[in-house]
Amino acid sequence: MRKIAIYGKGGIGKSTTTQNTVAGLAEMGKNVLVVGCDPKADSTRLLLGGLAQKTVLDTLREEGEDVELDDIIKPGFKGTRCVESGGPEPGVGCAGRGIITSINLLEQLGAWDEKYKTDYTFYDVLGDVVCGGFAMPIRDGKAEEIYIVVSGEMMAMYAANNICKGIKKYAQAGTVRLGGLICNSRKVDNEQEMIEQLASQIGTQMIHFVPRDNMVQHAEINRKTVIDHAPTHPQADEYRALARKIDANEMFIIPNPLEIEQLEKLLIDFGIAN
Repeated sequence: MRKIAIYGKGGIGKSTTTQNTVAGLAEMGKNVLVVGCDPKADSTRLLLGGLAQKTVLDTLREEGEDVELDDIIKPGFKGTRCVESGGPEPGVGCAGRGIITSINLLEQLGAWDEKYKTDYTFYDVLGDVVCGGFAMPIRDGKAEEIYIVVSGEMMAMYAANNICKGIKKYAQAGTVRLGGLICNSRKVDNEQEMIEQLASQIGTQMIHFVPRDNMVQHAEINRKTVIDHAPTHPQADEYRALARKIDANEMFIIPNPLEIEQLEKLLIDFGIAN
């Protein structure tokens, strides 16, 4: 089983990218478990057709410790298995603890038992690696492959580089590795070339460039992935291509994060249209 975590700056499109990629893998016949690690609990909505799934923490709060696996895992697009960790009530507690509690409960209830024949587990993780709780999937070896969603915007690149610092820290004592950068385009000047250069300097690859297309928003309005909503649309093929590349990927590295001056030089060199 391959254990993958998707990280990136808040608002960069991690959940959308994750769910569309998972749809591509499911279409290939892969058995996928998606674990949403965001208190907003929006990591599985498109795979579930908009179903507001009760989170693990909400289930524990309402039902106590007597919880069954079917209470927290729901079937989604083409047999994907979907779970949302959830978080504490607003203003109370640590959301990172929700991730730890959820993953531990899933293990206790046998979510990864052999009978499920899980090919992939995807962890869709909130924001940046600044909190130990949100770093838990890589810190405790729950995820071994990391993909960072990024764009040509400065703060998205800064967050990606910061995440690489976290990966490097935990890679020294574990098996976690960076599998590549996914550029979720914002139509920034020279964006593809800039992210390819960023990946090269970090020591990794830009595994795929996802062009910006309004079909993504149209699919989301209809509470579906693009592959489900518009299977013949070119954007659906972009996510299929990303799924194939991840499935075939063999490049896993310990990243070399850049200094802030190097990041700024990238923006100066590539970020202004000629």
